[in-house]
Parts: sequence; C-alpha cells; structure tokens
Amino acid sequence: MKKKLLSVLLCTALIGTLAVGCGSDKKAEENKKEDAPKSDGKEITVMVPEWAVPSDEMLDAFTEESSINVVMNVVSWDDIRDKVAIAASGGAAAADVIEVDWSWVGEMNSAGWLEEIEMTDEDKADMPTLETFSIDGKVLAVPYANDYRIAYYNKEHFKQAGIEKAPETWDEVYDALKKIKDAGIVEYPYTMPMNADESATTSMMWMAYSRSGQVFNEDGTLNQDAVLDALTFEKKLVDEGFTDPALKTASGMDAYRKLTAGEASFMVGPTKFVGISSNEEECSVVGQIEAILLPGKDAASKKTMPLPEAVGVTKFSENKDAAKEFVKWYTSAETQKELYQANSSIPTRNSVLADLIDDGTIQNAGAMLDEAKLIQSPFPNGIPDYYSEMSNAIYNNVNKMVLGEASAQEAFDAMNKKVTELAGK
Repeated sequence: MKKKLLSVLLCTALIGTLAVGCGSDKKAEENKKEDAPKSDGKEITVMVPEWAVPSDEMLDAFTEESSINVVMNVVSWDDIRDKVAIAASGGAAAADVIEVDWSWVGEMNSAGWLEEIEMTDEDKADMPTLETFSIDGKVLAVPYANDYRIAYYNKEHFKQAGIEKAPETWDEVYDALKKIKDAGIVEYPYTMPMNADESATTSMMWMAYSRSGQVFNEDGTLNQDAVLDALTFEKKLVDEGFTDPALKTASGMDAYRKLTAGEASFMVGPTKFVGISSNEEECSVVGQIEAILLPGKDAASKKTMPLPEAVGVTKFSENKDAAKEFVKWYTSAETQKELYQANSSIPTRNSVLADLIDDGTIQNAGAMLDEAKLIQSPFPNGIPDYYSEMSNAIYNNVNKMVLGEASAQEAFDAMNKKVTELAGK
C-alpha cells in the first residue's frame, strides 16, 4: 500500500515531461481498451493449469466471434480439484469451465459437479479419448490434451545387439533386452516407473492391458489372470537386472528420461516423448529413438491406455451456455492445431494429429497416429469415484513387490482385497 500511495503522489506531483508521460500512458491504455474485442456483457471464468492457457490472440479471436469475454484463472494442477470441491460444497462454481483430469472424472461425476456436454457422433469417432470422460453414456468433459501409452526403442542399441526388427510382442522385447544386456551395450536396458506413486499404477495397468487386453472385470474388480500376469512379468524384469534399482524410489519422469539419456533401450511411456526424443536439448540420442506400437502377447497390442486432460462445465455455473460454447471452441480442430503450436498439447482429434504429422509439424512420429487409433478405456464402467484410493493400494503394493518385500501373488492379493472392498463386492 505504501508503494502504491507513493506512486500516486509522485505521478500527481511531478510536472513537465513526467506529466506528459503519465498522460500518454493513460491515453495508450484507453486506446488499447478500445481496440480490444467487444462482448455483449457475457463473461465466463476458466480454471486450468498453466500449460493449458490459450494465447491472448486466440482468446481475443474467440471473444470477437462469440461476444463472450474469458477470464483465465491459472491454477496449479494439484490445487484445481481442491478449489472445485471447496466451492461446490457451498453450492458455488470455482469457475464456469474447469480442468478435468482423466483420474478425477469418476469422483466429479458422483459428486454432481459436472454438466453433461453434447457431442456429435462425428466428434466421438474423431476423439477416442472421449470414452474416458463418459459415464453411463454421458460425456462429462471434452479432452483437449492427449496422452496415451506408446512404446519406444533405441534402434542403435538393438542393431548393436544384432536385432534388425522392432519388437512386436513382449517375448520379443524380453529376448532383445537379454541380448543387449549380455552384450554390455547398456547395463539396464528396460526402464519403467516403480516408485510408490501414480505412475506405478498406470504402468501396471497398461502392462496388463497390452498383454491381456483387460485390467478389470465388469463389476470393477481386478481381473486376476491379467493383473497377476503383468505383475509377474514386471517382477521378472526387475529380478533379472533389466531395470535400474534406483528407479524403485525415483519419479516416473526420471524413469522415462533414462531412454532419452541413452541409458535404456526400451520403454513404454507418454506420447510427448515423440517430441522430446527429437529435441537435442532434452535428448542425447536424437535420431536413435523410434516410437512403435505397444507390444502384445502374440502380436502388437490392439489396445492402448489413454491418460488425457479435459475441460468440463461445472453444474453450479450461471453461464452454462457460454461455458459450453467455449468448450466447443477450445476443443475444435482449428484450436487444437493452435494449442499444439502454443503449448505442444498433443491433439485429441485424430484428424488434427494426422494433419500435423502429414505437414511435418510433428516429426519422427513413428507409430503415433496408428497407436492413437487404438485408444480404449480399460474401465468397463468408466473411471470409478474411488480411483485415488484404488491407485494408492495398487502402487504401494507394486513398490513392495519391486523392493523384494512381496511376491507377485502377494502384491496382487493385497491390492485385490482393497479394490474388491472399494467396488463393494
């Protein structure tokens, strides 16, 4: 307050050039306001993390077209869910449009925080990740940033080990890892998240999904054959020394970066590593890494697991129509192209992804588009509202297993007991 008061006093007290400067600044500001897009009084608030914010030019164009002013409320991803919950407990909207992570949608649906959004059949066909945000046939949020699991391998490491062909099955992956390790090309050729956090949960889930095509039963319980198979394979990779022991207590991102550091030869990871693997500032083996389809048991997997981010309209919004208009614009094909240019957000529309690959905007794409066409949710009835508790049980037991504190069977039994309890069975 003291600094603000001092500024006011100085501005009013000084004369001559400074006075002219103050007046010029004021006039420039007025001209700027006059040049800004006009609205008819409609205004919405949008709460998203920093990486989801459109450029000022994009927002101005939306306002010009729709006559809706947009107030961006940039909040850290970790805080958004809490802010939405606190506001909703008082019957208020934290914002008209909010970030909806794939793992939140079940809880937000059960709490009644999200408004249904109508989507055309054409949109649904072009955006396979919509399934993740749909429960009981209702679309509750629309994905704007894609992330699905895809495999990566270091072609040079495989070539040095005498392997000329990219692996299509997990048995082929295992045989390749053994040859690479035995040849001394790298000490730990396979990398995966193993720490007691969310990344170990999703890692186990996509492993089961790619190997068996299933993670859960129709009633929401874990499918024993699929999950135990995945845990057994993960433990085999750890026990036989294919993974770096340090990753048992490291972050998922630390695990993924083993590949781009040239310290690992194979991984399954986020789609954004297509770009990272081509960036010399982030990858020390540019030109060696290729994105391929997720391996399966007998051939390449016919499914991959999505982990996208979306935007939804809050039930308590007093501007639902305007908010839905923003969501429609924000997830449109043209805006997705612009968001990729501005924020590197992977498009959720396959038609846009294809365009960006075809015109060379996304380079070294490998199987990126083919994998995107295989996106399916592993949750038969949508994301459950108890997901976070379930994930906690899964990743803690995965971590115990890789630390040698539990067998694959013991890890499964412990997580299965909790998941069955949460599913009400």
